Amino acid sequence: MIPAFQVARLPRIHFGPGTLAQVPELARTHGRRALVVSAGASLERSGAWERLAEGLRAAGVAFEREIVQGEPSPDWVDACVARHREADIEVVIGIGGGSALDAAKAVAGLLRVGRSVMDYLEGVGPELPYEGPAVPLVAVPTTAGTGSEATKNAVLSRRGPEGFKKSFRHERLVARDAVVDPELLAGSPPGLIAANGMDCLTQLVESYTSLRANPFTDALVEAALRRVARALPAWYRDDDPESRAAMAYGALVSGIALAQTGLGAVHGLASPLGALFPIPHGVACGTLLAEVTEANLRALKARAPDSPALARYARVAELLLDRPFADREAAHAALLERLRGWEEELALPPLGRYGMTEADLPRVVAGSRGSSMRTNPVVLTDEELEAVLRARL
Repeated sequence: MIPAFQVARLPRIHFGPGTLAQVPELARTHGRRALVVSAGASLERSGAWERLAEGLRAAGVAFEREIVQGEPSPDWVDACVARHREADIEVVIGIGGGSALDAAKAVAGLLRVGRSVMDYLEGVGPELPYEGPAVPLVAVPTTAGTGSEATKNAVLSRRGPEGFKKSFRHERLVARDAVVDPELLAGSPPGLIAANGMDCLTQLVESYTSLRANPFTDALVEAALRRVARALPAWYRDDDPESRAAMAYGALVSGIALAQTGLGAVHGLASPLGALFPIPHGVACGTLLAEVTEANLRALKARAPDSPALARYARVAELLLDRPFADREAAHAALLERLRGWEEELALPPLGRYGMTEADLPRVVAGSRGSSMRTNPVVLTDEELEAVLRARL
């Protein structure tokens, strides 16, 4: 029997080298006044900004630009909306990494609403129901990690002792068009490749082992895991077009999948880590993936030995290593070895490098019980989560 499942709204997807050139005409279908929310200097260095700006002018689209530095905060989003609320913006174009796309998503959702984004953030405000309308969004990723171009949530952060990392989430926020041009990944530095690539890999693994995994996402994720297994180390070593395209595709699929299934304990922990410390999201995911996987496997075998997640983890091993195994135990051991090998090969730093200490463990664990934890294949105790973090200090 095929279990019941739902497929959440997705953008119209345009994938392939050179698709950046389609953005001006896509924007034009929504209107003549655009707000571009983008990353900063990297777009100028690559020449992508000049090409996009020239294309918008040629298409008759007037535009203003906002630049996002680092992860967007609620204050930044509210200030950006205030600057452009009276400008009659008809389309928002988000171009950059996950932070730029999340910022664009939030701004597009608020330009016509008249409220602070704090009114809608999960877990920190009144959590009012969002009723829209949202301004149409065209999302153009320039990194291969978050899959934000395909999701309905805008992740916003406030750093510091009372910090948080929470989502503004609604199907009306999903981009109308997602333009995935692998050429925009060219020239990414190795550290960024490692962080984004491991974020992508983590999202694929957690979607596949989620309590809400389904046949639709399984088909997408299995094919993407095969591609990512070959492409991630190759892209890290040699910035070649084939690996870039495979990782751009893998990141897109990871966003599609997580939008349907939710994630797991890696992302549950990454949320408070990113709020309390200057830890890039992809680094947090990459440095924790092997430890969380081992903790999940241990807990499943002890408390839920009939869980289908045990077979799913074995299948992940087969996909990543491209070979069968004699039994599940052998597959699980090989999976952990592979994940730890990538952790070392990609030079993912430990959490202590960002100022985290043993004294911070309870606070991080306390902040980790958000939506991602609810779809982890097994409930991990506070003690088990502390052990995961301690192992990566």
